[in-house]
Amino acid sequence: MKFLDQAKIYVRSGDGGAGCVSFRREKFIEYGGPDGGNGGRGGDVWVEAVANLNTLIDYRYQQHFKAQNGIPGMGRLRSGPGGRSVTMKVPIGTQVMDEFNETVLHDLTEPGQRVLLARGGDGGFGNDHFKSSTNRAPRQSSPGWPGVEMWVWLRLKLIADAGLVGMPNAGKSTFLAASSAARPKIADYPFTTLKPQLGVVGVDDKEFVLADLPGLIEGASDGVGLGHRFLGHVERTRVILHLIDGTAEDVAENYAIVRQELEDYGGGLTDKPEIIGLNKTDALLDDEIDEKRAALAEASGQEPEDIQLLSGVTGRGVLDLCRRLYGVIDRAKTDEKAASEHVPFQP
Repeated sequence: MKFLDQAKIYVRSGDGGAGCVSFRREKFIEYGGPDGGNGGRGGDVWVEAVANLNTLIDYRYQQHFKAQNGIPGMGRLRSGPGGRSVTMKVPIGTQVMDEFNETVLHDLTEPGQRVLLARGGDGGFGNDHFKSSTNRAPRQSSPGWPGVEMWVWLRLKLIADAGLVGMPNAGKSTFLAASSAARPKIADYPFTTLKPQLGVVGVDDKEFVLADLPGLIEGASDGVGLGHRFLGHVERTRVILHLIDGTAEDVAENYAIVRQELEDYGGGLTDKPEIIGLNKTDALLDDEIDEKRAALAEASGQEPEDIQLLSGVTGRGVLDLCRRLYGVIDRAKTDEKAASEHVPFQP
């Protein structure tokens, strides 16, 4: 299935049905009076988050969603039925943005969560509604209220426990393949990964979700390269795994570039726990490993022992790193649960 994380769509709720002007006409009843029914209410447009989707690809092929108009009222006091509503199914983590893709209107983060995007118009009144003591035979009715139409953006931010970031060709996809059952495309050239990849990592009978994101380059937060498009997926992660290409000449500079882009993007990305992995150590000598590990420790403010030595090809350090990631994720979940249980009551 192809991955698509944003789509622009047009939605319109249904118009309300018009009221009816009608009079009762039966044999031997000379003055039957008004019996025009009310119009039906227009259908609504809903958005619902479902658990079995992870892409917005369906909205590339269908961009217009219109609810049914309400049915007009009829004689004999018969009100028109309401129009059928439309429900759009989206993945968990989808945000509904305004037509300029700037303001968040709704954020769907739980399975089964539903939000009303466009309310249908109310139906009009028939002439029976306007009957009074002074006007026994009104010929007045009202039209239905119009529905709501708008253009909106759907933007998906993947919900993963950990996010893989780094420069292009840092070995992120290789690590994802080594730590999970995911099989991303792997090659020895930059920007092999053009879309986020999800993998379920199993460690000590426990699991967490790891997201591999396309490589970041300088200026990514301003729209350069592919990074700006996918930095939003890191917002929902609990920990960031920052992979550094050990074969790069200046590992400290590569680290600083990515951290600067995370800071420029905002969204609290630099406040998240970060684990640094020096990757591709199978291609380095021991002296080179020690030198680059020390340079990363100085650039990040961590201890050299905290820099995880990795090789996605040989599997070096992969299991230990997965255990570290799960430990951070488990603590974050515990803190979130404790915080939710101690929320003060608001009368």
